[in-house]
Parts: sequence; C-alpha cells; structure tokens
Amino acid sequence: MRYLIKNGHVIDPANKIDGTLDILISGGKIERLARSISDKCDETIDAKGKIVAPGLIDMHVHLREPGREDEETVRTGTRAAIRGGFTAILSMPNTEPAMDSQKTMVGLKDKIKKEAMAAVFIAGAVTEARAGKKLSDIRGMKKEGIIAISDDGSSVEDEGLMLEALKIAKDEGLLFIDHCEYSPLSARGVMNKGFMSTKMGLRGIPREAEYKKVEADIKLARKASAGIHIAHVSCKETIDIIRKAKKDGVRVTCEVTPHHFALTDECSATYDTNTKMNPPLRTGEDVAAVKQGLADGTIDAIATDHAPHTDSEKDVEFDCAPFGVIGLETSLSLAVAELVDKKILGWAELISRMSVNPAKVLKIEGGNLKIGSPADIVIIDPAKEYVYKRDMVESKSRNSPFLDWQLKARVSWVFVGGKPVMKDEVIIK
Repeated sequence: MRYLIKNGHVIDPANKIDGTLDILISGGKIERLARSISDKCDETIDAKGKIVAPGLIDMHVHLREPGREDEETVRTGTRAAIRGGFTAILSMPNTEPAMDSQKTMVGLKDKIKKEAMAAVFIAGAVTEARAGKKLSDIRGMKKEGIIAISDDGSSVEDEGLMLEALKIAKDEGLLFIDHCEYSPLSARGVMNKGFMSTKMGLRGIPREAEYKKVEADIKLARKASAGIHIAHVSCKETIDIIRKAKKDGVRVTCEVTPHHFALTDECSATYDTNTKMNPPLRTGEDVAAVKQGLADGTIDAIATDHAPHTDSEKDVEFDCAPFGVIGLETSLSLAVAELVDKKILGWAELISRMSVNPAKVLKIEGGNLKIGSPADIVIIDPAKEYVYKRDMVESKSRNSPFLDWQLKARVSWVFVGGKPVMKDEVIIK
C-alpha cells in the first residue's frame, strides 16, 4: 500500500527538517520527502495545519500483563499508546511473575506478537522477582530480546549487586534503568514530605530518598565505566546532581513524567488517590527545576510511567491506595500545554524529548523520518481542543488526575510500519 501525506508541517529534528513537505509511504517505509509529490497512491491525507513527526516513543510503560490483566493488557495498553501518538513503548518488568528469566518472557512475547498495535520492547528485571537479593539471568534474557534491565517499582539497594548488574548491562549492550529510592528513607510515606503532607496529616516521602540514591548510583556507574538511566526524576536536587555528572563525563541520561511538570503536591489537597504516585508530586520549585532541566537538555526524555490500577484499588483511603497513574493518552497534550505554550520548549525540542532521544537512549530504530526507514509517523492537530473524559479512555484503567481537563493538541493519524492504525482520530481495530 502507498500513502501520501501532503501539506503537513514536517518536524524531524534528527534530520534537521522543520517545514512544509509531503511524505510518500510505500511498502511500509518512507520513500520520499519533497515539497510537492503527485504520485498516485492508495490514499492521500491532507495534513495542512497539522504537524507530521516521527512516531513518539515511551520508554517507561507498565502493561501489567502477565498477572494483572484486570488493570491492563498488551492490547489495551497499546491502544492507549496509539491514542497518544506512540508507535513504540518499553514494557517494564514488574509483572506477576516478574520478567526475570527467559521462561517468564515467552508468554509476553507471544502476546505482543498477536495483540500489540504498537511496537513493544521488553525490559527484564535486574534481580530475581525484583527482590533485590540475587541477580536475574540477564544474559539469558538478552538472548530472548530484552533491550534494558530495571527493577522499576523497587530500588536495587545492595551496592555489590548494583555494581555487578551495571557491568553486565555494559557488556551486553543493555540500558540500565534505575528506580532511585532509598526505602529506609521513604519508609511508609505516601506523598512529598513538606508543608502539604503535614497539613494533610499524611506520612511524607523526603526528597533525600530520591536524590541520595541517584548520587550513590551515579558513583557506581562511574566506577563500572557504565551508562545509567535515571527513571522518573522528580526533584531539584536530583536534576542538579545529574547536570553535574553529565558535565563530569558520566554516561547518565534521565527522564521525567508529565505529571511531574504539570502538577504539584498541592493537587493532593483533596485526597484524590489519582494524585498518588511514586516518586510523589513535589513542590512548585521542583516543577520549575524540571522545566529548566528539559530546557537546558539535562533531562533527555519525557516518559509517562503509565501505571494502570482498577477503580476498586484506587477508591480507598489515600494511605491505602497503590501508587501510580495512567498517562499514555495525555502525555503529548500536557507537554504542549506546559512546555510549548509556555515557551519552555519549541515543537522540534519537544519531538526530540518524546521521540528522537528515547530512540537514542534505548538504541532502537525510530525517532526519525529518514528515507528508507520504517514509516512510524504521527500526525498532530496542534490547535485541536478536547476534554479528556472517562468514557474516551482507551486504557483498561481510568486512574488519571487529568480526567475532565480541557486539553489541546490531538493526535489524528498514526502509522506503524507504514500501516495506518489510527485514522481521523479513530483507532483501526
């Protein structure tokens, strides 16, 4: 099938393209980019007034399958990804059982092959059952196709294990994604430790629980001469530490979530459990630091940390509710509202943080519109406004703090491997 996208504002930061161009798709690949293409095609899309960009890539997603199919599945999670403009995602290993061996990966790989609407890459667990006691079979999982390792949701606190895992990741060409949290410091905290936690009578999670672990793990990465990626950065001190480490030549990258630049801990004042996540929402000063880190390049990527939970799990007291919110469907719109509209980033810089850089950090194909590359493309209507309603959520879970928000920048078309999977805002089943 041949498709022609005409008159769109093409933004491809990897190839320094930012202007009105046509794109010809043939045989699943990008065949040509030019100012005026008139070839006959099976379908022509008029993208006038819209942005055409490489498909977005989310390097931090919880699909919950296997084990918690009541919260999310490969099918529903990738539908949510398509709705948000993502053509590739990285599935995190805190499933039930955890992705900690070749054996546990077989079923997930089969599900992905049969049911995924977007490309799904897999991260394996660093330690068996993510318990932090014994390293998992990292080399064996590499043979099964993992591209990263992480104990996300838990931190590897044994320095010896951490150092050994960093060395193995380096030798195997895998990305080490670090959930940085000292559990003795975070203890049983449920929100950011500070004025709001005191006012609400809730146990706080001190910022030291994050940035002290980041500081320690960057030192270990330097010792191992290995790279390290810091997940879901949330506070000013962490960003300062990463900024300095980069200047010192450490191979460290990091990501931030939309909820950490769109919300503060004051949003928890209503005890809405959809504002409970880990790391927790921080202060206005931290939000400003996150935005500065995105602007100056300290923060490499925007990732959702999409963490589905059922209504019954979240509809409890704040103390008892699980951490986490969904985010695949709102990530782009929130980034436009908080970063583009507020002049923190331009569109090209935003596409870099949501597509180009994730591809580079993960070392996967994508993040560009190079001729001959797979046609993973998103078409965005930057001015389209909508209200994010519960009944329009594609995820199997509805635990979003952004329900009923007025948003803008709506994804209209998505191509995965040259095949349209969403057309005029309708996902093709």
